[in-house]
Amino acid sequence: MTGPVARINLDALRHNLSRVRELARGCPVVVAIKANAYGHGMIESAQALVDADAYGVARVEEGLQLRREGITKKIMVLEGFASQAELNLCQGRGFELVIHDSSQITQLENYLTSEHSLHASQDNSPFVVWIKIDTGMHRIGIPPDVCQSAISRVRRLVNVKLVGILTHMANADDRSSDYTTRQLQKLEPCIDPDLQVSIANSACLLNWPQSRVGWVRPGIMLYGASPFSDTTAADEGLQAVMTLRTHLIAVRELKKGDAVGYGGAWRCPQDMRIGVAAIGYGDGYPRHAPNGTPVLVDGKRAALAGRVSMDMITIDLRNVAQARVGSSVILWGEGLPVEEVATDAGTISYELFCRLTARVKFRYEGEDLLNHVWERSSDRDSSGG
Repeated sequence: MTGPVARINLDALRHNLSRVRELARGCPVVVAIKANAYGHGMIESAQALVDADAYGVARVEEGLQLRREGITKKIMVLEGFASQAELNLCQGRGFELVIHDSSQITQLENYLTSEHSLHASQDNSPFVVWIKIDTGMHRIGIPPDVCQSAISRVRRLVNVKLVGILTHMANADDRSSDYTTRQLQKLEPCIDPDLQVSIANSACLLNWPQSRVGWVRPGIMLYGASPFSDTTAADEGLQAVMTLRTHLIAVRELKKGDAVGYGGAWRCPQDMRIGVAAIGYGDGYPRHAPNGTPVLVDGKRAALAGRVSMDMITIDLRNVAQARVGSSVILWGEGLPVEEVATDAGTISYELFCRLTARVKFRYEGEDLLNHVWERSSDRDSSGG
């Protein structure tokens, strides 16, 4: 196989969950597996993270997919519901829905008095909801000055159980900023002793101990990447989960001054060898990755030379004398921190993980598989929306 393969180390995924437990002792954990588990495979990651207390997804369809796969654990839907039709789909599913706008309360009120609501659920189980407070992200959330009225309004609803409040930190990945402290202060008047609370994301867990209360919601740290610009996963006690690799499909002997790739954007500074690897932006590798972006060839550092193409990249092999057709190329993962590649490409690790396309073969490995490896075929949609 010459095309790219993303190897997913499920033992590393579980190690990173244990790191969360270490940081937030006694706190229940909602593991963020939204967006196809940050590109790692939602169903496979959910199965590996079975020791978590709940799963966090962004949208109702993601939660429905987990249920279709037979997963019964608690699911928090972080964007809540968008319509009465979605409420109908949620009824009896055991979701915990986040309310972040007063219009959702109105939809819930209307739904509970509608005809289809009266017949939608066999068990008549209540809707379980959280209220999201906007403490400074200014994206979604109930403003703090009206949170008490929103809480009272939801508490008046029949067959609805309000269990907690949550918020999201905008600048927790900036250790030098006091914005997180100010957000925490804004949340304080909204805290109700009868309600649970959820605050900490990955950056909060790693750097803001005062946020480690109630339910914690790790995301990127689970997948072996640091949320900070100045550290790697290893610096934070985390292990890389995804290793993206491919192979050289050609090695060219070029002359000094020869142009490489589209637009001749890179020219050979001397007589040298250039490697061609089977991966490109058609597989999700960033097209804007510049010359000099690191890769590993047979375990040794090399660098991009020339523009990224749809199906191929070209690599400066001057530091890898033994490279040949078939040599292994690692784009990020074991031996090459994804954070370093993301910085060079002018993006973040989240995007690199999430943008991989269906052409990339996924291979899952872990001790509980008794050294067995299984693959997710490219036509399986694990994105859940």
